[in-house]
Amino acid sequence: MIKAIVFVSAGAWLSLTAFLAAAPAAPGEKVEELTPDGAWCWFADPRAVYHEGRKKCTYVGWVNRAGDVRVAAIDAAGRTVAATLHEKFQRDDHANPAILVRPDGRLMVFCSAHGGRDMCCRVSERPEDVSAWGPERTIGVNTEGRSGYTYPSPFILSREPGPIYLFWRGADWKPTFATSEDGETWSPARTLIAGRASGGNRPYTKYCSNGVDTIHCIFTDGHPRNEPANSVYYAALRGGALWRADGTKIKDVTAGPLVFDEADKVYDGAAGGARAWIWDLALDASGRPVVAFSTIPDPADHRYHYARWDGKAWVGREITPAGKYIDGPQEPQYSGGMSLDPNAPATVYLSREIAGVHEIQKWTTSDGGATWTSRPVTEGSAKGNFRPYVPRGPRGNVEAFWMHGDYPSYTTYQTAIRYLPAAGAAR
Repeated sequence: MIKAIVFVSAGAWLSLTAFLAAAPAAPGEKVEELTPDGAWCWFADPRAVYHEGRKKCTYVGWVNRAGDVRVAAIDAAGRTVAATLHEKFQRDDHANPAILVRPDGRLMVFCSAHGGRDMCCRVSERPEDVSAWGPERTIGVNTEGRSGYTYPSPFILSREPGPIYLFWRGADWKPTFATSEDGETWSPARTLIAGRASGGNRPYTKYCSNGVDTIHCIFTDGHPRNEPANSVYYAALRGGALWRADGTKIKDVTAGPLVFDEADKVYDGAAGGARAWIWDLALDASGRPVVAFSTIPDPADHRYHYARWDGKAWVGREITPAGKYIDGPQEPQYSGGMSLDPNAPATVYLSREIAGVHEIQKWTTSDGGATWTSRPVTEGSAKGNFRPYVPRGPRGNVEAFWMHGDYPSYTTYQTAIRYLPAAGAAR
């Protein structure tokens, strides 16, 4: 029996054929479990990566309630191998690791505590193997300030001769980066975004890359708790310079960090009447950026939005209301969360409040965000489902991961990591 036909924005409907073909939803408690004890924030990425070499594995990292930093591999047969990279690192979901697969197939994993003293890194001893790791190293460079390191995001660009790019929030609360040829010796840390020329703000940042020559970046004025007109901005880093989406060069990075007025404004918080927060960034088939963000007219009324560069302008539309915040409410700006499919960013996995419980849904647009169809991934859950994440890399054996359970705060999470295997994947 058909339980529901899902109404979506602007009158679009999910067809009966598509509805019947979709995998049946289940309560979050019944979905495949990776670990009964795990959590993550959404600014340290990639949290999960699919890689095909000798093996075909999805690699995923998290932090548990003891503060242990953990990494696992899920192979093509559905078998899981997990390892602890750092015991009792920090009980805080901001401490989740970020994963980079090097050209030689070895995994390079970065993590820092929330405002931590060090940015730590470990490299697997063998390609595509999480069971043995080299010694822990620290990168040893940062900007001046008292706030330490938070939110690692590593990338490699194939057209550049070997550099690893690592981005993080620096000791001065600003988006920061450094590069390395070998992962052991790092360039001096450089502030990427200053924000307001007068300072006093702390931009939140998300990154993605084409893997070849460009790293794309979205960012906000600051935390929506502190910025009543929090906007969303975009710029790209390519060839040692910063660029707008239309290909206009802003300046060389040696000319100093970016300020807001120099970047594209994807969403204007003052004009939109609600503060925003960013969730994800991906590239469409033409290499153009696509942005997922929330607006927060009220703590009990979060809204999900989708914006894309259409080649001439930024076009943004609301996807759907998302419900209220997810936590205590220690952080009433914490939405359930969403993640773009990096291989097809017309698809968004998101967490919405349904009958008082946050559920995971899959939303898809065929017209650039004007209309949407949706289907439930979880429904009828006893506990919440939060912060979905689609693995980076080619399409693999996992459609999406998410947190499931109770979330009183970012230091008292009581969540598992669950996932939806890809169609045809071993279970």
